[in-house]
Amino acid sequence: MINSIRNTVLSVLNKNNYGYISPSDFNLFAKQAQLEIFEEYFSRYNTIVNLQNARLSGTEYGDELKTIEEAIEVFSTTNYLSNSDRNVFFLPSITTTGDDYFLLNKVTCYPVKLLDGTTTANTANRLVDSAADFVTSGIEEDDVVANNDTGEVAVVTEVISATELALSANIFTAFPEAYSIYDEDESSESEKVSHNRIDMLRKSLLTAPNNKYPIYTQEDISLKVFPKTINAVGQVWAQYFRYPADPKWTYVTLVSGEPSFDQTQPDYQDFELPIEDEYRLVAKILQYSGMSIRENDIYSFAKREETEQSNNDSK
Repeated sequence: MINSIRNTVLSVLNKNNYGYISPSDFNLFAKQAQLEIFEEYFSRYNTIVNLQNARLSGTEYGDELKTIEEAIEVFSTTNYLSNSDRNVFFLPSITTTGDDYFLLNKVTCYPVKLLDGTTTANTANRLVDSAADFVTSGIEEDDVVANNDTGEVAVVTEVISATELALSANIFTAFPEAYSIYDEDESSESEKVSHNRIDMLRKSLLTAPNNKYPIYTQEDISLKVFPKTINAVGQVWAQYFRYPADPKWTYVTLVSGEPSFDQTQPDYQDFELPIEDEYRLVAKILQYSGMSIRENDIYSFAKREETEQSNNDSK
């Protein structure tokens, strides 16, 4: 999609000899355009929900809410959070989970530990411990396994024997490595509370956090979970909406003075928005292009197109 959008943008700019934007400028404008549209999804979602509540929105094929939900859910991600110190866990980021989060939607805790141990062999996608008895310990499919040495987490896909488990990921690549296993059946969703309420809740006999009803506070790049016994890798899992990856139009050796599109480059990245938003991307990139080359006509044209399409969508 990114090559089609770039060709459209260049075609509009070249039609009246308005100018040319370089691949690097296009990539910068593309990033900003995608971010704008991505953040608009959430405000549009709220608007349409209000319209539906007022019985002013369509249904069946006219239900725009489904379209926006599908677009948003592409960015839904789940990851286990690594702890920085005791019961403090890092929020999703490029460093910790490989992507930045836009909205933290759900935090789930696994407070009940079933087993601690040390691996005795190295087999791909397996946990092998000849000193353990996974059957007697009550290990089942979907229980959470944490490598305490590397911080990697996987889930049990099969209890092969009393001493061997099949895992969803290859998190044990050497031995011995320490591990912990947590009970998936005892998971509890954690509730976010404000900092001015946390002390009051913890001191009350009725509202104090426990394994069934954990809570957390959020600050800067981390969250703090209570009760404090939830303090190890593998015990906190988050579902969140990540930001879209930065689009990048990549090319190879210039052909007749023009860059030649090449999507086989290792840093190539297409837009992550659905195809129906292509016109919005074109309009917004043209707006940025008009400001860059100081052509008010381009900006005004793109703005009119965007407004017209938005009005059509809202009808």
